[in-house]
Amino acid sequence: MMAWYREADRKTRRVFWTCGAGWAMDSADGLVFQYMIPVLVAAFGMTLTEASYIASANYIAAALGGWLGGWLSDRFGRARILQLTILWFSFFSFVSGFAQNYEQLFAARILQGIGFGAEWAVGAVLLGEMIAPKHRGKALGVVHSGAAIGSGIAALLAGPFAALFPADIGWRAVFWIGLLPALLVFFVRRGSDDPEIYRAAQQRAAETGRRPMIADIFGKRILRTTVLASLLSLGTQGAAFAISAYLTSFLTLERHMSVSLAGTCVMINSAGGFFGFLVNAYISDRIGRRGAFRLFGAGFILSAAIYLFAPVGDSAVFLIPAGFVYGFFQFGIYASFGPYFTELFPTEVRATGQAFAYNLGRGGSALLITGVALLAKTLPLSVAMAALAILAMTGSFLTTLLLPETVGRELHSLGDDPAAETAGKQQRPVEQDAVGAANTVG
Repeated sequence: MMAWYREADRKTRRVFWTCGAGWAMDSADGLVFQYMIPVLVAAFGMTLTEASYIASANYIAAALGGWLGGWLSDRFGRARILQLTILWFSFFSFVSGFAQNYEQLFAARILQGIGFGAEWAVGAVLLGEMIAPKHRGKALGVVHSGAAIGSGIAALLAGPFAALFPADIGWRAVFWIGLLPALLVFFVRRGSDDPEIYRAAQQRAAETGRRPMIADIFGKRILRTTVLASLLSLGTQGAAFAISAYLTSFLTLERHMSVSLAGTCVMINSAGGFFGFLVNAYISDRIGRRGAFRLFGAGFILSAAIYLFAPVGDSAVFLIPAGFVYGFFQFGIYASFGPYFTELFPTEVRATGQAFAYNLGRGGSALLITGVALLAKTLPLSVAMAALAILAMTGSFLTTLLLPETVGRELHSLGDDPAAETAGKQQRPVEQDAVGAANTVG
């Protein structure tokens, strides 16, 4: 799986590690609030529904920030905007730790969400444009395994780490730790890290005077791709967040676990997710992007149902391995987003389209997060979580029937026909210049 990495040049390796670390900390920063919901409910005297409003607002802000970040990345450069997004979400995570009331925490998480939403798409595009087609799934899938690591970090911070401090300080210390990712900006070179394929697109734009606009992804040639990719993202992420946003609450309220033990269980889920990412990264290049989404989507529904409804009470002996399997599918499915969206959109608006589709799913997930809280007023929390998760993942599965398969596809520009073999032949020299001979295996 890592043959491409062993033959990669130093620049690609550095970008790989920076994007992976950035995605891990981005994931940790976004999930740590959800894992601390029971603690924050007690600290601010808010209801579960009010906590869901903060989580929802964070993801809506992430959608807006992602759309803006994607367009800025297409307009001003991948590496430069990646630096900005990392600094932004790190700073406002730190600020969240100083909130004195519900309203201040609400505002801080909205501002944090703006940078949180942009980081994934910008980093995925930056690395995706450096990697040869036959290894794109493996490379981006391994990078995105950082999300599972980030979830584990978030669970560790929200559980055992926060428990080291007095109750009124623990959750603040967790947010303050969020400043650390800002150090990653020193590993990104603002200009020289932009891929050659992107520079070529910028040169064409300079010659024609036609700069990318957000509206371009709604043009006649791209609109269908934008809509379907957004629906795929909404279904997949909505299903995941309908469960993950309340996982700690479910384990404490229905399984009657302590907050610390619940955090440990979530870390085990994240460990399963790490392996899910790696497996998906490999099979995505073998069976295709759509096949990987379908396989992991089916596994998600089955494993989530067992995890939520198995009549085992608070048995850690059962819940730990069951959670590992659930995490394998819940997180592993994300490994296909990076390569698939990179291949679906043309270079000139790749970051704009990818950020819009991915973050519409992330922002739209806010509806399911709030929906679970509202359903939980009349239904058991586990039933509310499962009902919306299964509905959303079924929609995701149906979307894969309408999208094209892109595995092995060369990256294309606005003037190319991505379905034609001639487009790949025309684009190949540009992409190979970007990755260098050292990155092309076999």
